[in-house]
Amino acid sequence: MERSLVLIKPDAMQRALAGQIISRLESKGLKIVAMKMLHMNKDLARRHYAIHEGKAFFDDLVSFITSSPLIAIVFQGKNAVQVIRQMMGETDPVGASGGTIRGDFGIDIGHNLVHGSDSPDNARKEIDLFFTAKEIFDYDRELDRWIY
Repeated sequence: MERSLVLIKPDAMQRALAGQIISRLESKGLKIVAMKMLHMNKDLARRHYAIHEGKAFFDDLVSFITSSPLIAIVFQGKNAVQVIRQMMGETDPVGASGGTIRGDFGIDIGHNLVHGSDSPDNARKEIDLFFTAKEIFDYDRELDRWIY
């Protein structure tokens, strides 16, 4: 089974949308194998968004993601990365389809509620930034036999 990191960003937390976002992903059959609430510091934010360093929006991105607590979650499931990316919708909510998280709740590209890993390789790297091996749980869920 594939794993992906999902961050419920500060704007979703401030707008009380965390439960709805998590529920949508779980309802699709994805299993939570790790979850924690944290207030990301600037060092972690810079490492997480290192790919954007040097871009004009980088400092604003770091300021935003460190502005309020967020929830970090590891979801597991068949094609988890692709499934989550489809459920999130386009990065810019203006172009996101209705029925996606960003299409239904997003405001603008700077307030798009949720982050999801963009590839299985990046998922592994991102998960390692937020969780230790002991914080990730591998367990059987009765529901899985109906999904897989």
